[in-house]
Amino acid sequence: MELKLNKPICFFDLETTGIDIGKDRIVEISILKVFPNGNKESKTWLVNPTIPIPPQTTAVHGITNEKVANEPTFAELASQVYQMIKDSDLAGYNSDRFDIPLLAEELLRAGVDFDMKNKVSVDVQTIFHKMEERTLSAAYKFYCGESLENAHSAAADTLATYEILKAQLDRYTDLQNDVKQLSEFTTRKKIADFAGMIAYDKDGMEVFTFGKHKGKKVEAILESEPGYFSWMQQADFPLYTKKVLTAIKLRKLNTK
Repeated sequence: MELKLNKPICFFDLETTGIDIGKDRIVEISILKVFPNGNKESKTWLVNPTIPIPPQTTAVHGITNEKVANEPTFAELASQVYQMIKDSDLAGYNSDRFDIPLLAEELLRAGVDFDMKNKVSVDVQTIFHKMEERTLSAAYKFYCGESLENAHSAAADTLATYEILKAQLDRYTDLQNDVKQLSEFTTRKKIADFAGMIAYDKDGMEVFTFGKHKGKKVEAILESEPGYFSWMQQADFPLYTKKVLTAIKLRKLNTK
């Protein structure tokens, strides 16, 4: 079943130096852009992460320091990547918890003011886990009836994710072929930032999910303890979390 789209959607996958969203870097990015008329555009870039790739990580995706030594840095590629995704919704496999947060960090670090205000995301892994609970390779075998060759290659994983989502729509008749509905189905919890440090309460207000102010409204803490904002901005929190925090503070100031 082909996707019903009102705007383009970009399926993407990252290979990285590790799994720390705030500190690790992209070494390969592949994007498959699907347009409402069914046309597709795909691009894959190898990226010099500017930090060493640990041997245990190379053992997973096969990308060595030598392989990316002469490749462009993400800062050099950021404008191309953003131009490809800026008008699109996003989709991937475990993308809500890893790929989108890490991509956001890289874009913000490169000076690109990325946010998800006009986008939704579909995490194909969540659909799979809610229905079957398997891995990407198993998902591809289960839904598409084929073995996934070149697993942990960004291009192969990206194409497999796209094919799996289409097969999921064929298999599960109660899944709506609508990107916004799929996004809602794959959203685990309502969070304001990718790292999950700021969530929404039942009234739709932002609350902290960590530390001494866990469960408290962000606006209230910023007003009663202004130093907490400065501490978070200077501490080692993800850039997108800091961006969200700044937006909340500015919103509060503008409503006074």
